[in-house]
Amino acid sequence: MTGAVRGGALLVVGDVITDVVARHRRPLAPGTDTAASIRRVPGGAGANVACWAARWGDAEVRLLGRVGSDAAAWHERELAACGVRPLLVVDGETPTGTVICLVDEGAAAERTFLTDSGASLRFDPGDWSDALLDGVARLHLSGYLLFTAPSRAFVAVALKAARARGVPVSLDPASAGFLVDLGIDRFRALVEGVDVLLPSRDEACLLTGSSDAADAAARLSRLVPLVVAKQGAQGALLARSGEVCARVPAVPATPRDTTGAGDAFTGAFLAALLAGAGPEQAAEEGCRAGAQAVESIGGRPPARA
Repeated sequence: MTGAVRGGALLVVGDVITDVVARHRRPLAPGTDTAASIRRVPGGAGANVACWAARWGDAEVRLLGRVGSDAAAWHERELAACGVRPLLVVDGETPTGTVICLVDEGAAAERTFLTDSGASLRFDPGDWSDALLDGVARLHLSGYLLFTAPSRAFVAVALKAARARGVPVSLDPASAGFLVDLGIDRFRALVEGVDVLLPSRDEACLLTGSSDAADAAARLSRLVPLVVAKQGAQGALLARSGEVCARVPAVPATPRDTTGAGDAFTGAFLAALLAGAGPEQAAEEGCRAGAQAVESIGGRPPARA
């Protein structure tokens, strides 16, 4: 075992998506028009995590993603502008994934997603090379990779390679809705070998059948060594060996758009770990990033000057 590279890079593997964000003040009116402010912005859980990690830390951040030829150049430029080294596989048959984000401009700025994952779900083992881990200290996988058979096979290959090199792996379950379709037992089998699991409160509860976030995080930590349950305005819970070991409060914020807040937390959390922080301190950084994310539109931090 060669071991992870001390002070090395973060490799994120996940979805690169075009987000169409529609912000509306009034409830949606079926069968007619609802006034909205609409913007096209780069997104995708994996890409967002990479961009926030690059903003929050000094380590090199690389992103392996799969996009269609229709928007590959645009996404590459947007990632580079955030300080991320893009490693994009261009799919000549399927367009880049698109998500319609419906954002209610009420006090909670809650959002609803309509998702066409497009090329991002067409990863397969042929897209992996062990050389991707050269110089890498941590590997992060977007849970969206678990939702098709070819990309699940890709995850298995990547996990095996990371274990062989002693590179720790983190994973974000990504979507409570898609987890239902995947099946809880299958998910639990697929994440064997993952070192850090970063579910939302809803995902943690779904994966355990518990209605209590702390109990859910504790149960999941019997499956994965470290569980960091993201709870939005309630902060985060850390659990190890079947017990909650830390509760990290949220940073106060006035939400405008909660899209990507969990991705911001994850990116900053991973950047802090790479910088040498312990998990609790890293979660504090994650809460700071999440607070920044909800006060701006879209799932990405501002581009670097």
